[in-house]
Amino acid sequence: MSPEELEQELRAIGAERYHDKHPFHKLLHGGKLNKGQVQAWALNRYCYQSAVPRKDAALISRCHDREIRRDWVHRILDHDGYGEEEGGIERWLVLTDGLGLDRDYVVSMKGALPATKFAVEAYVNFVREKTLVEAVASSLTELFAPEIHKERISGMLENYDFISDEVMQYFKRRLAQAPRDADYALDYVKRNARTPEAQSGALDALRFKCNVLWSQLDALYLAYYDPAMIPPGAFVPEKA
Repeated sequence: MSPEELEQELRAIGAERYHDKHPFHKLLHGGKLNKGQVQAWALNRYCYQSAVPRKDAALISRCHDREIRRDWVHRILDHDGYGEEEGGIERWLVLTDGLGLDRDYVVSMKGALPATKFAVEAYVNFVREKTLVEAVASSLTELFAPEIHKERISGMLENYDFISDEVMQYFKRRLAQAPRDADYALDYVKRNARTPEAQSGALDALRFKCNVLWSQLDALYLAYYDPAMIPPGAFVPEKA
């Protein structure tokens, strides 16, 4: 494939597989969940958010090209913060604080679903073990992230009286960060995936990442939607 054809195939994967199409997200954005179910989503999603800097550090550790490391390291700082910049993880904790969850409990991840933890660690290991092109390609779900962030901001603010503008700052910041990161990663993949094998690996990497995100919502739907089947040790919402 030409680089342009490869991009078309990558974008087609998002159109088919990105997790904005999952029934749990439709419920979340449409105001169909109760507060406990929204808490469960935010608590479990913290596992993913907290793993992103580890994933990016694993990728950087494999780069012999100093320029790539210089370009990629801001992703870690975007999440962990630096100086007076609080970072994305802190902004996510503002969300869980606003939902009434104990911060220490969220950070401990003790109440997260087993499937969430398995999916998140599978992603970190994928980036650590696969080729660098595949590792970079797995981040390309960011191509599709701004639309879901816009939908989430408007839908949750409109439909939940326990959601305020302040706690949605994580998503508002990602509206600018995700396109910048996606553009860089897409350019890297298009320049470096030039053989059929490398292009196939890049496409499979993006499918894998979509599966990681989808499987987390599968677990939430099974555990917290009707009929709820919460596994032992996982977060149990308070009854309204």
